[in-house]
Amino acid sequence: MPRVKVASFGMSIDGFSAGPRQSLDDPLGVGGTSLMGWVFPTRTFKQMHGEGGGETGIDDEFAARGFANIGAWILGRNMFGPVRGPWPDDSWRGWWGEEPPYHVPVFVLTHHARDSLEMQGGTTFHFVTDGIHAALDAAKQAAGGRDVRIGGGADTVRQYLQAGLVDEVHLAVSSTLLGQGESLLSGIDLPALGFKCTEHVTSPHAMHVVLCK
Repeated sequence: MPRVKVASFGMSIDGFSAGPRQSLDDPLGVGGTSLMGWVFPTRTFKQMHGEGGGETGIDDEFAARGFANIGAWILGRNMFGPVRGPWPDDSWRGWWGEEPPYHVPVFVLTHHARDSLEMQGGTTFHFVTDGIHAALDAAKQAAGGRDVRIGGGADTVRQYLQAGLVDEVHLAVSSTLLGQGESLLSGIDLPALGFKCTEHVTSPHAMHVVLCK
């Protein structure tokens, strides 16, 4: 049965999944890049960006699992880019260049309408203005029986968790402290939502925790 997943989601020891003050220079906020240090050397990440080589092992296995059987993604507005408010024009086309790493439909949550954006490699960004449930319904339909991945950011993941719409969460807890930023799980009662820890594995770079209903 298709599932709604959060995968490869970085979190600091002190519970933050993004740093403050997102910008072009700091897509994950100040200090936020350190949360994903575990994935950058992996073979999966390098292949996503058209490079060869890369490390195998625990981190690569989890990175690869995050893309397996995914038929559609959902992103918050900030995950698509740093532009705020009404779209000034169509010049911003995402952080990833002309061929993003998704290769499936991606539904972007926003308060401001924009025409769908077709990119190279099979990724099409659709901009959804009527909330998380509408985005999930559209993503499930587009996924064609495969899973839907909630890509983030932290606020988007929190909304889907609080609404009880997520079936599985993979957190990669990095050995870093941010001190401030966007807290992922503060105030969220995971056991009350039906989650249990089904897997936890440690690599030299991160502790991987899988929570399932």
